[in-house]
Amino acid sequence: MIKLEKRPMPSKALSVSTPVIAVIVTMIAGGLLFAALGKNPFEAIRTIFWDPIFGEYAFYYRPQLLVKGAPLILIAIGLSLGFKAGIWNIGAEGQYIIGAICGAGAGLAFYPTESVLIFPLMVMAGALGGWLWAMIPAILKVKFGTNEILVSLMLVYVAEQLLASMSLGLLKNPQGFGFPGSRNLNDYPSATSWIAQDYGMHWGVVVAMIAVIMAYVLLNKHILGFNIRLSGEAPRAARFSGVKPARLILFCLGMSGALAGLAGLFEVAGPSGQISIDFNVGYGFTAIIVAFLGRLNPFGILLAGLLMALTYIGGDIAESQLGLPSAAIQVFQGMLLFFLLALDLLTNYRVKFAAKGAA
Repeated sequence: MIKLEKRPMPSKALSVSTPVIAVIVTMIAGGLLFAALGKNPFEAIRTIFWDPIFGEYAFYYRPQLLVKGAPLILIAIGLSLGFKAGIWNIGAEGQYIIGAICGAGAGLAFYPTESVLIFPLMVMAGALGGWLWAMIPAILKVKFGTNEILVSLMLVYVAEQLLASMSLGLLKNPQGFGFPGSRNLNDYPSATSWIAQDYGMHWGVVVAMIAVIMAYVLLNKHILGFNIRLSGEAPRAARFSGVKPARLILFCLGMSGALAGLAGLFEVAGPSGQISIDFNVGYGFTAIIVAFLGRLNPFGILLAGLLMALTYIGGDIAESQLGLPSAAIQVFQGMLLFFLLALDLLTNYRVKFAAKGAA
């Protein structure tokens, strides 16, 4: 029989190196997948990981790393706070959508007025929308003990229906010749988040960097961060030390919702440009991979977010140049989380083989 036995003292060196090993194993498994699809595995891996940084058109793709990485980093930072405390927000995709709807709606409400106050108002509306959507599972958990994983996940599908409704109804462009979708915010100077579009820089990148620094300070220099870590690592000790679980749940879910809402706002006011039926591309779910790949550490999440952005950009290049299906790229990204979790398991547990009678 095969059983898992908890290691008395997991290797710190292995814990730190696990993300790197997971990336390497993912490359190997991904290469086998691409070979099974009839593609050159070495060329596919090179296209995904090398060409966006050092390839012929790297001068164009490098700034895109920040643009693609910013929403992933913002959402993952918020999720990591809850994950550290043992609070599992799996519905960041829904909070991302609602933040985009609220932020875009606030900007379009003043169209075509030009004012420096419109974009700050959109930012507040985006953060508030994400926060309110996250408060639904938070309050239900505090008041009725519901499972925040199920509630937050189910709310994603509600948010997707609201997105479709807004694209076809309230936010639909009256001059769009009947096509679903809002006005393009990039054509409305007061409602765009670009700082320097030619260099791929928008306010979402700046806010993501600030969020990384603030999260590090919170977790390592503030009593609230200590309570978050204590609640996740030793729940009983946290209760004896006076930590209020309800307050922690409201804070962690609310903060992750607000950051996801901001990510949605910056995306709709920048790269996406408009509310549309297919606005959401799974950033809220991919950010879960980023959070764990970064070891729930703010600076680790920064690096993991850029790495995941690299797979998005490299995947797009591989689709166009090598003819790889988009589903294969999504499987490749999913492999990263699978191998990371598998290696984490082996870091904390050892596999033991025992005879059936002895077991």
